[in-house]
Amino acid sequence: MNAVGEDARLAAVHSYRLLDGPRPVVLDELTRLAGAVLGTPMATVTLIDAEREWFAGKTGVLGDGGPLATSFSAPVVDTREPLVVEDTLAEPRYRAWDCVQGAPNIRFWAGVPLVDEDGHTLGSLCVLDDKPGTVGDRQMDLLRTMAGQAAGHLAALRNRQLLAEIGDELSRAISREEDFVATVSHELRTPVTTIQGYLELLVDNEELAPYRRLIDPIQRNGERLVRMVDHLLAGTRPAAAPLPLLRAGTDLAAVAEAAAASCRGQAAQRDVPIVIEAGPGPYSVPGDFTRLSQAAEHLVRNAVLFSGNGQTVTLRVTATSLEVLDSGAGIPADELPHVAERFYRGQYAREQAVPGVGLGLSIADRIMHAHGGALAVESAGPGRGTCARMTVPK
Repeated sequence: MNAVGEDARLAAVHSYRLLDGPRPVVLDELTRLAGAVLGTPMATVTLIDAEREWFAGKTGVLGDGGPLATSFSAPVVDTREPLVVEDTLAEPRYRAWDCVQGAPNIRFWAGVPLVDEDGHTLGSLCVLDDKPGTVGDRQMDLLRTMAGQAAGHLAALRNRQLLAEIGDELSRAISREEDFVATVSHELRTPVTTIQGYLELLVDNEELAPYRRLIDPIQRNGERLVRMVDHLLAGTRPAAAPLPLLRAGTDLAAVAEAAAASCRGQAAQRDVPIVIEAGPGPYSVPGDFTRLSQAAEHLVRNAVLFSGNGQTVTLRVTATSLEVLDSGAGIPADELPHVAERFYRGQYAREQAVPGVGLGLSIADRIMHAHGGALAVESAGPGRGTCARMTVPK
Protein backbone atom coordinates (compact mmCIF):
# COMPACT_ATOMS: atom_id res chain seq x y z
CA MET A 1 0.00 0.00 0.00
CA ASN A 2 1.32 3.49 -0.84
CA ALA A 3 2.08 6.01 1.91
CA VAL A 4 -1.02 8.13 1.21
CA GLY A 5 -3.29 5.10 1.33
CA GLU A 6 -1.67 3.87 4.55
CA ASP A 7 -2.03 7.31 6.16
CA ALA A 8 -5.75 7.31 5.30
CA ARG A 9 -6.13 3.78 6.66
CA LEU A 10 -4.40 4.68 9.93
CA ALA A 11 -6.57 7.78 10.27
CA ALA A 12 -9.61 5.53 9.88
CA VAL A 13 -8.33 3.13 12.55
CA HIS A 14 -7.80 6.01 15.00
CA SER A 15 -11.20 7.54 14.21
CA TYR A 16 -12.93 4.74 16.13
CA ARG A 17 -11.09 5.69 19.37
CA LEU A 18 -10.72 2.12 20.54
CA LEU A 19 -6.95 1.85 20.82
CA ASP A 20 -5.95 1.57 24.50
CA GLY A 21 -9.61 1.92 25.53
CA PRO A 22 -12.28 -0.42 26.91
CA ARG A 23 -13.45 -3.07 24.48
CA PRO A 24 -17.05 -2.71 23.27
CA VAL A 25 -19.07 -5.61 24.65
CA VAL A 26 -20.69 -6.24 21.27
CA LEU A 27 -17.26 -6.96 19.73
CA ASP A 28 -16.39 -9.35 22.56
CA GLU A 29 -19.71 -11.09 21.88
CA LEU A 30 -18.92 -11.36 18.16
CA THR A 31 -15.58 -13.01 18.90
CA ARG A 32 -17.29 -15.44 21.26
CA LEU A 33 -19.72 -16.37 18.47
CA ALA A 34 -16.86 -16.71 15.97
CA GLY A 35 -14.96 -19.04 18.28
CA ALA A 36 -18.09 -21.12 18.88
CA VAL A 37 -18.90 -21.43 15.17
CA LEU A 38 -15.37 -22.49 14.22
CA GLY A 39 -14.78 -24.54 17.36
CA THR A 40 -11.77 -22.59 18.62
CA PRO A 41 -11.10 -21.37 22.17
CA MET A 42 -9.77 -18.00 21.00
CA ALA A 43 -10.91 -15.25 18.65
CA THR A 44 -10.25 -11.54 18.19
CA VAL A 45 -11.37 -8.43 16.37
CA THR A 46 -7.93 -7.00 15.63
CA LEU A 47 -7.10 -3.43 14.60
CA ILE A 48 -3.76 -2.82 12.88
CA ASP A 49 -2.01 0.39 13.94
CA ALA A 50 1.29 1.76 12.59
CA GLU A 51 3.52 -0.44 14.77
CA ARG A 52 1.21 -2.78 16.66
CA GLU A 53 -2.02 -4.74 16.65
CA TRP A 54 -4.81 -4.06 19.16
CA PHE A 55 -7.62 -6.39 20.16
CA ALA A 56 -10.82 -4.33 20.02
CA GLY A 57 -12.74 -7.50 20.86
CA LYS A 58 -11.45 -10.82 22.12
CA THR A 59 -12.32 -14.18 23.63
CA GLY A 60 -9.91 -16.54 25.36
CA VAL A 61 -6.82 -14.44 24.58
CA LEU A 62 -4.56 -12.98 27.25
CA GLY A 63 -3.22 -9.48 26.65
CA ASP A 64 -4.47 -6.67 24.41
CA GLY A 65 -2.29 -7.05 21.31
CA GLY A 66 1.30 -7.27 20.17
CA PRO A 67 3.94 -6.07 17.68
CA LEU A 68 3.30 -6.08 13.93
CA ALA A 69 6.36 -8.27 13.38
CA THR A 70 4.45 -11.25 14.81
CA SER A 71 0.93 -10.30 13.70
CA PHE A 72 -1.05 -12.73 11.55
CA SER A 73 -3.53 -9.92 10.89
CA ALA A 74 -0.95 -7.63 9.28
CA PRO A 75 -0.73 -9.72 6.05
CA VAL A 76 -4.53 -9.75 5.87
CA VAL A 77 -4.49 -5.94 5.85
CA ASP A 78 -1.72 -5.85 3.23
CA THR A 79 -3.40 -8.29 0.83
CA ARG A 80 -7.06 -7.59 1.77
CA GLU A 81 -7.53 -11.36 1.47
CA PRO A 82 -8.42 -14.06 4.04
CA LEU A 83 -5.56 -16.00 5.58
CA VAL A 84 -5.67 -19.56 6.91
CA VAL A 85 -2.67 -21.18 8.62
CA GLU A 86 -3.57 -24.78 9.45
CA ASP A 87 -0.36 -25.53 11.36
CA THR A 88 2.06 -22.73 12.22
CA LEU A 89 4.84 -25.17 13.08
CA ALA A 90 4.73 -26.44 9.49
CA GLU A 91 5.27 -22.90 8.14
CA PRO A 92 8.86 -21.55 8.30
CA ARG A 93 7.54 -17.98 8.29
CA TYR A 94 5.65 -18.44 11.55
CA ARG A 95 7.21 -21.27 13.52
CA ALA A 96 9.77 -19.10 15.35
CA TRP A 97 7.35 -16.34 16.39
CA ASP A 98 7.03 -15.72 20.13
CA CYS A 99 3.23 -16.15 20.02
CA VAL A 100 3.76 -19.58 18.44
CA GLN A 101 6.61 -20.78 20.64
CA GLY A 102 5.05 -19.30 23.80
CA ALA A 103 1.63 -18.13 25.01
CA PRO A 104 -0.91 -18.26 23.47
CA ASN A 105 0.92 -21.05 21.53
CA ILE A 106 -0.85 -20.38 18.24
CA ARG A 107 -0.95 -23.47 16.01
CA PHE A 108 -4.03 -22.63 13.93
CA TRP A 109 -5.09 -19.19 12.69
CA ALA A 110 -7.86 -18.15 10.30
CA GLY A 111 -8.94 -14.57 9.64
CA VAL A 112 -10.80 -12.38 7.18
CA PRO A 113 -10.36 -8.65 6.45
CA LEU A 114 -12.23 -6.14 8.59
CA VAL A 115 -13.27 -3.47 6.08
CA ASP A 116 -15.15 -0.35 7.17
CA GLU A 117 -17.88 1.54 5.30
CA ASP A 118 -15.28 3.77 3.61
CA GLY A 119 -13.34 0.80 2.22
CA HIS A 120 -10.44 0.96 4.67
CA THR A 121 -9.07 -2.38 5.86
CA LEU A 122 -8.85 -1.83 9.62
CA GLY A 123 -7.61 -5.28 10.59
CA SER A 124 -9.20 -8.70 10.81
CA LEU A 125 -11.75 -10.87 12.51
CA CYS A 126 -9.91 -14.09 13.31
CA VAL A 127 -10.08 -17.34 15.22
CA LEU A 128 -7.10 -19.18 16.65
CA ASP A 129 -6.25 -22.36 18.49
CA ASP A 130 -3.31 -24.00 20.22
CA LYS A 131 -3.90 -27.09 18.10
CA PRO A 132 -3.69 -27.50 14.29
CA GLY A 133 -7.00 -27.13 12.49
CA THR A 134 -8.90 -26.67 9.26
CA VAL A 135 -11.77 -24.47 8.16
CA GLY A 136 -14.57 -25.21 5.70
CA ASP A 137 -16.16 -22.94 3.10
CA ARG A 138 -19.35 -22.49 5.15
CA GLN A 139 -17.34 -21.53 8.23
CA MET A 140 -15.38 -18.96 6.21
CA ASP A 141 -18.67 -17.53 4.92
CA LEU A 142 -19.89 -17.15 8.51
CA LEU A 143 -16.58 -15.55 9.49
CA ARG A 144 -17.01 -13.01 6.66
CA THR A 145 -20.57 -12.34 7.84
CA MET A 146 -19.35 -11.64 11.36
CA ALA A 147 -16.54 -9.41 10.05
CA GLY A 148 -19.18 -7.36 8.22
CA GLN A 149 -21.16 -7.13 11.46
CA ALA A 150 -18.05 -6.03 13.35
CA ALA A 151 -17.43 -3.26 10.79
CA GLY A 152 -21.05 -2.17 11.05
CA HIS A 153 -20.90 -2.01 14.84
CA LEU A 154 -17.69 0.02 14.63
CA ALA A 155 -19.42 2.52 12.35
CA ALA A 156 -22.39 2.75 14.70
CA LEU A 157 -20.11 3.33 17.70
CA ARG A 158 -18.25 6.11 15.87
CA ASN A 159 -21.49 7.75 14.74
CA ARG A 160 -22.85 7.80 18.27
CA GLN A 161 -19.60 9.33 19.52
CA LEU A 162 -19.86 12.09 16.89
CA LEU A 163 -23.51 12.77 17.72
CA ALA A 164 -22.70 12.92 21.41
CA GLU A 165 -20.02 15.52 20.70
CA ILE A 166 -22.49 17.82 18.97
CA GLY A 167 -24.94 17.59 21.84
CA ASP A 168 -27.42 14.84 21.05
CA GLU A 169 -28.75 13.87 24.47
CA LEU A 170 -29.91 10.38 23.44
CA SER A 171 -26.53 9.57 21.92
CA ARG A 172 -24.78 10.87 25.03
CA ALA A 173 -26.95 8.65 27.19
CA ILE A 174 -26.25 5.60 25.03
CA SER A 175 -22.53 6.36 24.97
CA ARG A 176 -22.42 6.75 28.76
CA GLU A 177 -24.25 3.47 29.22
CA GLU A 178 -22.02 1.63 26.76
CA ASP A 179 -18.91 3.01 28.48
CA PHE A 180 -20.27 1.82 31.82
CA VAL A 181 -21.15 -1.65 30.51
CA ALA A 182 -17.76 -1.98 28.78
CA THR A 183 -15.89 -0.95 31.94
CA VAL A 184 -17.87 -3.23 34.24
CA SER A 185 -17.59 -6.11 31.79
CA HIS A 186 -13.84 -5.56 31.58
CA GLU A 187 -13.41 -5.43 35.36
CA LEU A 188 -15.52 -8.54 35.96
CA ARG A 189 -14.73 -10.67 32.92
CA THR A 190 -11.02 -10.03 32.45
CA PRO A 191 -9.87 -11.76 35.68
CA VAL A 192 -12.05 -14.80 34.91
CA THR A 193 -10.86 -14.92 31.29
CA THR A 194 -7.25 -14.78 32.50
CA ILE A 195 -7.89 -17.67 34.87
CA GLN A 196 -9.49 -19.66 32.05
CA GLY A 197 -6.50 -18.97 29.79
CA TYR A 198 -4.07 -20.39 32.34
CA LEU A 199 -6.38 -23.34 32.94
CA GLU A 200 -6.17 -24.14 29.20
CA LEU A 201 -2.40 -24.33 29.59
CA LEU A 202 -2.77 -26.64 32.60
CA VAL A 203 -5.15 -28.90 30.67
CA ASP A 204 -2.55 -29.29 27.89
CA ASN A 205 0.16 -30.24 30.40
CA GLU A 206 0.41 -34.04 30.34
CA GLU A 207 2.10 -34.09 33.75
CA LEU A 208 -1.07 -32.66 35.30
CA ALA A 209 -3.40 -35.29 33.83
CA PRO A 210 -4.11 -36.78 37.31
CA TYR A 211 -5.55 -33.41 38.34
CA ARG A 212 -7.87 -33.07 35.33
CA ARG A 213 -10.91 -33.92 37.45
CA LEU A 214 -10.15 -30.84 39.56
CA ILE A 215 -9.42 -28.52 36.62
CA ASP A 216 -12.50 -29.35 34.53
CA PRO A 217 -15.10 -28.12 37.05
CA ILE A 218 -13.10 -24.90 37.55
CA GLN A 219 -13.29 -24.29 33.80
CA ARG A 220 -17.03 -24.99 33.66
CA ASN A 221 -17.76 -22.69 36.57
CA GLY A 222 -15.58 -19.96 35.06
CA GLU A 223 -17.60 -20.15 31.84
CA ARG A 224 -20.81 -20.09 33.89
CA LEU A 225 -19.60 -16.98 35.74
CA VAL A 226 -18.82 -15.17 32.47
CA ARG A 227 -22.31 -16.02 31.14
CA MET A 228 -23.90 -14.80 34.35
CA VAL A 229 -22.04 -11.47 34.13
CA ASP A 230 -23.17 -11.09 30.51
CA HIS A 231 -26.77 -11.85 31.46
CA LEU A 232 -26.75 -9.37 34.32
CA LEU A 233 -25.26 -6.60 32.19
CA ALA A 234 -27.70 -7.22 29.34
CA GLY A 235 -30.74 -7.95 31.49
CA THR A 236 -30.50 -4.97 33.81
CA ARG A 237 -30.26 -2.39 31.05
CA PRO A 238 -32.78 0.41 31.81
CA ALA A 239 -36.12 -0.36 30.18
CA ALA A 240 -36.32 3.12 28.64
CA ALA A 241 -32.87 2.89 27.08
CA PRO A 242 -33.01 1.93 23.39
CA LEU A 243 -31.10 -1.17 22.35
CA PRO A 244 -28.60 -0.17 19.63
CA LEU A 245 -29.03 -2.39 16.60
CA LEU A 246 -27.14 -2.89 13.36
CA ARG A 247 -29.84 -3.60 10.82
CA ALA A 248 -28.55 -5.55 7.84
CA GLY A 249 -29.48 -8.57 5.77
CA THR A 250 -29.10 -11.40 8.29
CA ASP A 251 -29.43 -15.10 7.48
CA LEU A 252 -31.61 -16.82 10.10
CA ALA A 253 -29.98 -20.15 9.23
CA ALA A 254 -26.60 -18.61 10.16
CA VAL A 255 -28.16 -17.31 13.39
CA ALA A 256 -29.32 -20.85 14.18
CA GLU A 257 -25.85 -22.25 13.45
CA ALA A 258 -24.16 -19.69 15.70
CA ALA A 259 -26.61 -20.29 18.56
CA ALA A 260 -26.29 -24.07 18.28
CA ALA A 261 -22.48 -23.86 18.19
CA SER A 262 -22.46 -21.72 21.35
CA CYS A 263 -24.51 -24.31 23.24
CA ARG A 264 -23.05 -27.57 21.94
CA GLY A 265 -20.48 -27.91 24.73
CA GLN A 266 -23.15 -27.68 27.42
CA ALA A 267 -25.47 -29.91 25.39
CA ALA A 268 -22.76 -32.58 25.08
CA GLN A 269 -22.26 -32.59 28.86
CA ARG A 270 -25.98 -33.28 29.28
CA ASP A 271 -26.18 -35.73 26.32
CA VAL A 272 -28.71 -33.50 24.54
CA PRO A 273 -28.30 -33.53 20.72
CA ILE A 274 -28.99 -30.26 18.87
CA VAL A 275 -30.48 -30.55 15.38
CA ILE A 276 -31.05 -27.76 12.83
CA GLU A 277 -33.89 -28.09 10.33
CA ALA A 278 -33.59 -25.64 7.43
CA GLY A 279 -34.38 -25.99 3.75
CA PRO A 280 -32.60 -24.20 0.89
CA GLY A 281 -33.91 -20.77 1.97
CA PRO A 282 -33.59 -17.86 1.52
CA TYR A 283 -33.75 -16.88 5.17
CA SER A 284 -32.59 -13.26 5.00
CA VAL A 285 -34.26 -10.80 7.39
CA PRO A 286 -33.42 -7.17 8.29
CA GLY A 287 -31.71 -7.63 11.63
CA ASP A 288 -28.63 -7.52 13.80
CA PHE A 289 -26.78 -10.83 13.49
CA THR A 290 -25.08 -10.50 16.88
CA ARG A 291 -28.25 -9.58 18.79
CA LEU A 292 -30.39 -12.20 17.05
CA SER A 293 -27.74 -14.85 17.76
CA GLN A 294 -27.78 -13.81 21.41
CA ALA A 295 -31.57 -14.16 21.55
CA ALA A 296 -31.46 -17.57 19.85
CA GLU A 297 -28.66 -18.74 22.13
CA HIS A 298 -30.76 -17.96 25.21
CA LEU A 299 -33.62 -20.02 23.79
CA VAL A 300 -31.37 -22.95 22.89
CA ARG A 301 -29.58 -22.87 26.25
CA ASN A 302 -32.92 -22.93 28.08
CA ALA A 303 -34.07 -25.86 25.95
CA VAL A 304 -30.88 -27.78 26.75
CA LEU A 305 -31.07 -27.07 30.48
CA PHE A 306 -34.69 -28.20 30.71
CA SER A 307 -34.19 -31.37 28.63
CA GLY A 308 -33.39 -34.80 29.97
CA ASN A 309 -30.50 -37.00 28.88
CA GLY A 310 -30.92 -38.12 25.28
CA GLN A 311 -33.76 -35.69 24.49
CA THR A 312 -33.20 -33.72 21.27
CA VAL A 313 -33.41 -29.95 20.90
CA THR A 314 -34.51 -28.90 17.40
CA LEU A 315 -33.95 -25.53 15.73
CA ARG A 316 -36.44 -25.04 12.91
CA VAL A 317 -35.78 -22.16 10.50
CA THR A 318 -38.46 -20.56 8.31
CA ALA A 319 -38.48 -17.45 6.13
CA THR A 320 -39.16 -15.09 9.08
CA SER A 321 -38.83 -17.16 12.24
CA LEU A 322 -36.61 -19.44 14.25
CA GLU A 323 -38.27 -22.02 16.48
CA VAL A 324 -36.51 -23.87 19.29
CA LEU A 325 -38.35 -27.04 20.28
CA ASP A 326 -37.66 -29.49 23.07
CA SER A 327 -39.47 -32.39 24.70
CA GLY A 328 -38.27 -31.61 28.20
CA ALA A 329 -39.79 -30.36 31.44
CA GLY A 330 -42.37 -28.03 29.86
CA ILE A 331 -43.98 -24.99 31.49
CA PRO A 332 -47.18 -24.90 33.58
CA ALA A 333 -49.95 -22.73 32.07
CA ASP A 334 -49.96 -20.33 35.02
CA GLU A 335 -46.23 -19.63 34.55
CA LEU A 336 -46.27 -18.93 30.80
CA PRO A 337 -47.36 -15.25 31.13
CA HIS A 338 -44.35 -14.56 33.36
CA VAL A 339 -41.47 -16.37 31.63
CA ALA A 340 -40.13 -13.20 29.95
CA GLU A 341 -40.11 -11.16 33.17
CA ARG A 342 -36.71 -10.20 34.52
CA PHE A 343 -35.31 -12.60 37.15
CA TYR A 344 -38.37 -14.86 36.91
CA ARG A 345 -37.63 -18.52 37.66
CA GLY A 346 -40.36 -21.11 37.54
CA GLN A 347 -41.03 -23.79 40.12
CA TYR A 348 -39.15 -26.51 38.20
CA ALA A 349 -36.05 -24.30 37.86
CA ARG A 350 -36.05 -23.57 41.58
CA GLU A 351 -36.70 -27.13 42.72
CA GLN A 352 -34.18 -28.70 40.33
CA ALA A 353 -31.58 -25.93 40.83
CA VAL A 354 -31.36 -25.30 37.09
CA PRO A 355 -28.43 -22.89 36.47
CA GLY A 356 -29.37 -19.30 35.64
CA VAL A 357 -30.62 -16.04 37.07
CA GLY A 358 -33.91 -15.78 35.18
CA LEU A 359 -32.81 -13.25 32.55
CA GLY A 360 -32.41 -15.29 29.35
CA LEU A 361 -35.97 -15.02 28.03
CA SER A 362 -36.21 -11.40 29.19
CA ILE A 363 -33.11 -10.51 27.14
CA ALA A 364 -34.40 -12.45 24.12
CA ASP A 365 -37.78 -10.74 24.38
CA ARG A 366 -36.18 -7.30 24.46
CA ILE A 367 -33.99 -8.07 21.45
CA MET A 368 -37.02 -9.20 19.46
CA HIS A 369 -39.06 -6.12 20.39
CA ALA A 370 -36.13 -3.91 19.32
CA HIS A 371 -36.37 -5.58 15.90
CA GLY A 372 -40.10 -4.93 15.74
CA GLY A 373 -40.59 -8.68 16.06
CA ALA A 374 -41.88 -10.95 18.78
CA LEU A 375 -40.94 -13.80 21.08
CA ALA A 376 -43.62 -16.42 21.75
CA VAL A 377 -43.25 -19.29 24.22
CA GLU A 378 -45.70 -22.19 24.08
CA SER A 379 -45.99 -25.36 26.14
CA ALA A 380 -48.56 -28.11 26.45
CA GLY A 381 -47.77 -28.32 30.15
CA PRO A 382 -45.29 -29.99 32.52
CA GLY A 383 -43.36 -32.83 30.91
CA ARG A 384 -44.61 -32.03 27.40
CA GLY A 385 -41.84 -29.85 26.10
CA THR A 386 -41.66 -26.25 24.97
CA CYS A 387 -41.61 -24.29 21.71
CA ALA A 388 -39.96 -20.86 21.78
CA ARG A 389 -40.42 -18.89 18.56
CA MET A 390 -38.62 -15.68 17.59
CA THR A 391 -40.13 -13.87 14.61
CA VAL A 392 -38.48 -11.07 12.62
CA PRO A 393 -40.69 -9.07 10.23
CA LYS A 394 -39.44 -8.66 6.66
